[in-house]
Amino acid sequence: MFRRKFKRLAAAGLAAALLLTGCTSGKEKQAGADDELVLAVGSEPEAGFDPTTGWGRYGSPLFQSTLLQRDDQLRIGYDLATSYELSEDGLVWTVTLRQDAKFTDGHPVTAEDVKFTFETAAASGSVLDLSNLESVRTDGDYKVIFTLKEPQSTFIGHLVTLGIVPKHAYSKDYAQRPIGSGPYKLVQWDKDQQAIAQINEDYYGAKPSFSKLTFLFLSEDAAFAAAKAGNVDVAYIPATLSKQKVDGMRVEAARTVDNRGIMFPYVKSGQRTEQGYPIGNDVTADPAIRQAINVAIDRQALVDGVLEGHGTPAYTVNDKLPWWNEQSVVKDADPARAKAILADAGWSDRDGDGILEKGETKARFTLLYPSGDSVRQSLSLAVADMIKPIGIQIDVQGKSWDELEKLMHSNAVLFGWGSHDPLEMYSLYSSKYRGVGYYNPGYYSNPVVDEWMDKALKARTEQEALDYWKKAQWDGKTGVAAQGDAPWAWLVNIDHVYLVRDDLDIGQQRIHPHGHGWPVTDNIEQWKRKS
Repeated sequence: MFRRKFKRLAAAGLAAALLLTGCTSGKEKQAGADDELVLAVGSEPEAGFDPTTGWGRYGSPLFQSTLLQRDDQLRIGYDLATSYELSEDGLVWTVTLRQDAKFTDGHPVTAEDVKFTFETAAASGSVLDLSNLESVRTDGDYKVIFTLKEPQSTFIGHLVTLGIVPKHAYSKDYAQRPIGSGPYKLVQWDKDQQAIAQINEDYYGAKPSFSKLTFLFLSEDAAFAAAKAGNVDVAYIPATLSKQKVDGMRVEAARTVDNRGIMFPYVKSGQRTEQGYPIGNDVTADPAIRQAINVAIDRQALVDGVLEGHGTPAYTVNDKLPWWNEQSVVKDADPARAKAILADAGWSDRDGDGILEKGETKARFTLLYPSGDSVRQSLSLAVADMIKPIGIQIDVQGKSWDELEKLMHSNAVLFGWGSHDPLEMYSLYSSKYRGVGYYNPGYYSNPVVDEWMDKALKARTEQEALDYWKKAQWDGKTGVAAQGDAPWAWLVNIDHVYLVRDDLDIGQQRIHPHGHGWPVTDNIEQWKRKS
């Protein structure tokens, strides 16, 4: 998960919207011309539009092409590549490129560009982990050969998400002025306000219907206001506003794996990070506490009450994805079962104050959430209310991300994740990632889970890895699921809710990843005006 440092300058953005459209309101107003769209579908990427440092990792890079891509069913297909082969030992990936792809400056996309892109990404030290990449070499202009240090089933994810940048036109300013071979080209970026993209006339794929896209960087509330004023064609809005009628627009909700869950510190207190931040929590280190919370939570009530029905209960970081283990779903909303788990573990209310004790430890801890995030605040407060009757006191506090970085190893935190790549599961639960950035901040560790995930990672293909990923969640005896170690209590998968102009068809939306980037545009070539 990236930090949410995106700026949300609603006033400035909204002003830009009004200037663009030159209007105030009116249900018959069209935000853009027939072949143009105005969208308020998310924040701008603070680091810009450079795939080698993470742009496009969640959803389509839009301005760049990738070697492979996933279809609406998340099956692997081709983009720049026309074929790929994997050696029997799983170490060598050979990718053949199409020969008709051009960057928007007219230069052809060649194997040298692919080699340069992967080598640049590997050296960037960003969120893209290419440490297993031994070498990249070319064989002619249109064949690339990747050699890995050891087999890695998730390597294919890099072929799907990493947009290819031009070797000849890459500089330190690339993130602000990207050149790519995607369906659109960025022609203007007014930071904190808007980005304007025009169709790439030389794009080799299916041509989109819209010649110009204007992205306004608005807060969700401001996006809703802009929609009501008739100034946008598509607006990403909070679920809480979804029941308010906006003339000329309809609500569309996309299913997601954009989840919210509670991360529990897994170890007892007493240690500190290299920076001096405390590690561990004596309450949440007890597996009975974590398991009891997992079965006491009423996830459907959270969906109905906090998300206005726009979501689904979440039990893992990867619900409904191919590597999801359905056995990780537990019977929840069961306070009697939760109380039994706690009693069996030695927790009891000896002083009659409604909070359980075990020895000298009271069943009380703090749950933190990023301040300013109303959904996470509401989820945190609702969970605290649900858990109180079983004898656990949760104190809810909002903190800045700077504060969370210091406190997240010793306090429960309501985080959000969700990716089309199982590597995210590995990052959250692997012992190797204990205390590494936002990955595994609770210092979770289980050698059996590590072994299953290592087998999944080192499998030759994504398909061969599926069973190992599932066993890491629950193998019948142990795992990260709620009936196992329960280092997280996953709560909900949040639908991405949009207001869409009535005359606009945004096609079949595939299950969205976490909300960074603009996943709704991943199928932009399917968008069209209704006749």
